Amino acid sequence: MAEFTDLTKYPIGSLHGVGKVKMAAYNRLGVESVRDLVYFFPRAYENRSHISLLCEAPADIKSAVILTVATAPRVHLIRRGMSLLKFRAFDESGVCEITYFNQDYLKNSFPIGSVFRFYGKVERVGKKFEMSSPVAEPYFDGKSLPPFAPIYSLTEGLSQKQIASHVEAALSLMGDSFPDCIPCDILSKNSLCDLSFAINQIHKPTDIKSLAEAKHRLIFDEFFKFAAGMALSAKKVTREGVARKCPDTDVSKLLAMLPYTLTDGQAQAIADISGDMQSDVSMSRIVIGDVGCGKTVVAAAAMYIAVKNGGQAALMAPTEILATQHYADLAPMFEALGIKCALLIGSLTPAKKAKIQAALATNDPDERIDIVIGTQALISDRVEFACPALTVIDEQHRFGVNQRATLSKKSRHTHMLVMSATPIPRSLALVMYGDLDVSRITEMPSGRQRVDTFLVDEGYRARLDAFIKKQVSEGSQVYIVCPAVEEKELEDDEIDLSGIPLSSLDFIEKPSAPPLKAAVQYANELSERLPELRIGFVHGKLKAAEKDTVMNRFAEGDLDVLVSTTVIEVGVNVPNATLMIVENAERFGLSQLHQLRGRVGRGSKKSYCILVSGAKSKNQLSEGSRSRLETMTRSYDGFSIAEEDLKQRGPGDFLCLSSSREIRQSGDMYFKLADMCEDASLMTEAFAAAKNFVAENPKLEGYTPLLCEIQRMFTLQSDIIS
Repeated sequence: MAEFTDLTKYPIGSLHGVGKVKMAAYNRLGVESVRDLVYFFPRAYENRSHISLLCEAPADIKSAVILTVATAPRVHLIRRGMSLLKFRAFDESGVCEITYFNQDYLKNSFPIGSVFRFYGKVERVGKKFEMSSPVAEPYFDGKSLPPFAPIYSLTEGLSQKQIASHVEAALSLMGDSFPDCIPCDILSKNSLCDLSFAINQIHKPTDIKSLAEAKHRLIFDEFFKFAAGMALSAKKVTREGVARKCPDTDVSKLLAMLPYTLTDGQAQAIADISGDMQSDVSMSRIVIGDVGCGKTVVAAAAMYIAVKNGGQAALMAPTEILATQHYADLAPMFEALGIKCALLIGSLTPAKKAKIQAALATNDPDERIDIVIGTQALISDRVEFACPALTVIDEQHRFGVNQRATLSKKSRHTHMLVMSATPIPRSLALVMYGDLDVSRITEMPSGRQRVDTFLVDEGYRARLDAFIKKQVSEGSQVYIVCPAVEEKELEDDEIDLSGIPLSSLDFIEKPSAPPLKAAVQYANELSERLPELRIGFVHGKLKAAEKDTVMNRFAEGDLDVLVSTTVIEVGVNVPNATLMIVENAERFGLSQLHQLRGRVGRGSKKSYCILVSGAKSKNQLSEGSRSRLETMTRSYDGFSIAEEDLKQRGPGDFLCLSSSREIRQSGDMYFKLADMCEDASLMTEAFAAAKNFVAENPKLEGYTPLLCEIQRMFTLQSDIIS
């Protein structure tokens, strides 16, 4: 690879014409060096290649016309500090009066008889035409003018012309010395153009084909560098040692106990896991699937394989309710197969905890617990495993980074299986779980009912109350989800407003914005309107024990209606619940609405989801909000909804790119050109190439340009990726 020159060492102020004022303006745009400037790509292009006659130019859009100057430019003073420069030019179809405001210095730039390509709006005035401050480029027969003009993002103190001039100077300064960080064999294999060509064409495209080639190359670069950085980071946290080999992967006895046949997705996930666990290389796999798709059975099969091969398995759930539910579902099956199973949660007495901990650590196979299901109690210092083989983390996004890391360290010689009930688009899964192998369950088990979904406004309040009474009278139960805990209050950790398109948030700052429905007040008001119903409420401010008590009462049928914030998005399974009402539904993202809808329709009864907008009528919703909510009434496939959510929200910083920054869940990734939705296939190619490359070159020795680019993209210190 050619000798590397770090272009960040050339400050933007080293360019001619960039003084302190312009340097400050560039800094506001994030441009601090010559390198930053050449990577400050245009946000759009003006197509000036289509030449029109004056008489053919559309009135409402910019056009390019070739005109000959007919009169000498004259300056007209309008008032102090304002002047007009005017002259006439013509083509075969008419005469055009051209005007420039406060640009007297152009007086000698348009001699009579000279020809220019003017670009701007052509307005018809009687039989004549007018153009105001058009872009003018000298036109000579035989000279080829650039067909496209770059349009850059601006800030105060910089113009398009100035940025284009400075970019030209930077490109000239660098010549062909662009340090190409992508290895030659990868460029060749993926038919990628030279970096110098790509950089020049992105700023000064000669034609559509060249611009497309340049964008293709630069998008590949962004994905490749990001994926390589992820792979390097993953190697920093790779678990030590090797895992227990599990050659016996026959799960037929377990599957024979199920009252249904596996879906293709479940069967494939189990096959993936079986293949992983036969090796002594630690499995790192995530199973992604919709609520109710059957991930728990897949986890059960993995735990069964671990125990069959002489090991122990642990399943960690985010809440005691979910852990208890898993235990109630799985323990009878495992015990019928002769497998000892225990539940380890925080609410157990110290004596019971100590007994389970001793049974996990004992070397006596007759006394040893084979499978333990629990909460973060599993990561207590007192919990040790005699022969760990598998760790399963359910609803992984509900655990903090430190909790996952602690469990991973405690079981560093085990296989690791992660489960997520959030359907994630394939493209986003590559970014979020680049260090994990991904199994996706995309279909639902037969017999799972579709939840009919409706969008209503405040005008339906009386009918909603009547429908709640009807569902309860028929023996069913109801969820009602509110965005706030108390009036004028919003729990940041319960709804992330940044996950909703800005267009749908416009009304938030307006005085007439509909009030947020609050769980506490809503429950009280509903009790007054429907006193015959047993109503409870939960929210994130309640202590865990209080929350669990209320949710257990609902699960056991002691409550008819549960009013809640989004703490029930992932939680207890209540097959008897048939109605989900989401208040202020416009405040929620698509994926979150889909998760909430997944709380009902889990039994044999017909179920419903009603999305209630805070507006007085649906017509008062913003276009973005209405479109998002109507998507929910039409679509029931979690992965399709997630794809749409990704398009509307943007992928966000799903990874923390610096130890000092928080992770955002929406907005654009740190890509200048790449789009994870539009460029998904190219991203797949780049991620695969990067993963293989880092596997062969784990320290990137001899690839200094790539290492520097990765460090710049991730804004990491050199001791984090080295």
